[in-house]
Amino acid sequence: MTQSPYATTAYSSANLQRQPPGKPRSGLKQLAGQRLPWGNTQEIVPDSFMMPEPSSLRSLESDRLQRDQEIAKGTYEPAPMEHIDFHDRCDHEHYRHAPWAGRTHFWLYLGGFAKVGFFIFLFLGALLAIMESLMADKDYFFVFLESFGFVFFSATLPCFSAWMLAVLVTHKFPRLWIKPGKGPKWELNRRNGMVTVFKYRRGEVSEKRAPFHEFDAYVNTTPDRQGLPMNVLSIEHRYSDISIHFGDIQPPDRNINQHCALWDFIQNYMDTNHALPDTPLFEEHRVNDATTVEHDKAAGRHPRYWRDMDDEAFKQAQSQMRAQIARINTLSRQNLAA
Repeated sequence: MTQSPYATTAYSSANLQRQPPGKPRSGLKQLAGQRLPWGNTQEIVPDSFMMPEPSSLRSLESDRLQRDQEIAKGTYEPAPMEHIDFHDRCDHEHYRHAPWAGRTHFWLYLGGFAKVGFFIFLFLGALLAIMESLMADKDYFFVFLESFGFVFFSATLPCFSAWMLAVLVTHKFPRLWIKPGKGPKWELNRRNGMVTVFKYRRGEVSEKRAPFHEFDAYVNTTPDRQGLPMNVLSIEHRYSDISIHFGDIQPPDRNINQHCALWDFIQNYMDTNHALPDTPLFEEHRVNDATTVEHDKAAGRHPRYWRDMDDEAFKQAQSQMRAQIARINTLSRQNLAA
């Protein structure tokens, strides 16, 4: 008898049963969250996982081949940050999410916001200067320069300086801004069917773990800064306080379809009765997963389906997937676990 490559605790949709009810959500969560059903998933991939592009896959593959050749010759020189463990994993066994350190986010956000601020203040400064010069009785050019100069030196120039500083740091001084976080934030493990949340306090790490089938998915709605409703997906353990919010990997959106697609994607990823989701992200790992190998052999799937795809075909595949997500039927399904 061949031993299963998966643990006895691994999740399989073939064994999905009705689960005992858990503790009720708080009143506020009940009002702001909509529970999504288990089961009857579609072959669907949200935007956040429909990547990287085939050209990037081929480039990564070429880089690995060159590295292996240089290692064999004894001429390989590691990249400056290659030795650093960023704690994240994304393969046939586990999807582990590990945010980067705060200073990394600082430099990235500084560059982004400063760039936007520069163009906004440049436009507003010019517009204000033109309006004031048109209303002036005389010395139009002097009024224009005075008005534009005030906005330029008080806001536009500082934004430009911050933008250029961020560009300089992120392009020339990687050791100054690239830093991994304390460790992983959460993990979905396909091989053993467990969901793990990591907590860090005073230099110590603690783990909370529970089987995937004991979680329920919710689309939570909260207002943004303008008061408009924004949705984000979470999974919450029925019998404890373990939860994961997926806002880091699937940004909040006014539409819930991408979040419903993400819930299908997560179920399919964890389901050992189902092949790995067919996305560029997992293509190189498909040969390492037993269920996926059987599926691909039966379906005649080419092992380089994504890697050999041209850019135009990939854009078409993305468009077709978005159209499928727009028609997703999550909310009309029966909940097979309730």
